[in-house]
Amino acid sequence: MADASGGSADQTVVILTGLSGGGKTAAAKLFEDLGYTVVDNLPGELLTGLAEMVSDDRQRFARVAVVVDIRAGDAPVALAAMREALEGRGIVPRIVFLEARDDIIIRRYSETRHRHPLGDGEGVASSIARERRLLEPIRREADVIIDTSDLSLRQLRERLFAQVATTARADQLAIQMISFGFKYGVPLEADLVFDVRFMQNPFYIPELRAHSGLTEPVQDYVLGQPITQRFLAFLHDFLGFTVPAYVGEGKTRLTIAIGCTGGYHRSIAITEALAAWLREQDLGPVAVFHRELDRT
Repeated sequence: MADASGGSADQTVVILTGLSGGGKTAAAKLFEDLGYTVVDNLPGELLTGLAEMVSDDRQRFARVAVVVDIRAGDAPVALAAMREALEGRGIVPRIVFLEARDDIIIRRYSETRHRHPLGDGEGVASSIARERRLLEPIRREADVIIDTSDLSLRQLRERLFAQVATTARADQLAIQMISFGFKYGVPLEADLVFDVRFMQNPFYIPELRAHSGLTEPVQDYVLGQPITQRFLAFLHDFLGFTVPAYVGEGKTRLTIAIGCTGGYHRSIAITEALAAWLREQDLGPVAVFHRELDRT
């Protein structure tokens, strides 16, 4: 019997894809450490055969992670063929798309001295732009999108497995919430971005400065502001209207990013409050990540 978590009731299949330099190698190693059978760098024309093999021996391939990227040739076509082959056998794979900012990918290539797979003498930046265009159809179809630009290996592990384990009913969205600091950049995977820098900042209260938005004193300070309550009421109305509309249009995931200056006080407090409300409304499973929490 098929299961929305990415496989059958006793089988999990994850398709890892995304930009070169986006973190697929690290992610594949994390899946391998958890006992997944990891298949990497398989030519696109062999992926359908792999899907048949995975389906025919579900005990051997109970947990599988397949890396599909630009090296497969026409990656969107190859991935679509594999997905169709799996779904035709009652296996619903979970597609995870990893990406990063251009400057981060360029730095990673500089550090490893690897050649970009699309490199043809025009430079890494041009190769990245070309790859983004080629993989955009896959990105649109992905169940999970993760920006690895500022993630430690531990944070990547948490994000990956929280998202892979998240399932939503047909009438729900899988919702990912990210708090962040604008000074470090907006998360690439965000569908909706809300700026809470208009709220009074606990950073300027000496006794609150060292405490994050996860602590009760900071939450009391942020949530106790009348303007905060008006903003949350607006978000409740907005999301209560838009989430069912997204579901009606066939959208399966939604990433909401909430930012303040440093991502340590206001954005965390608001993210936690909004996540609690979303769970109460049963609009879908909610995963929360505080991107800048480990920076201090």
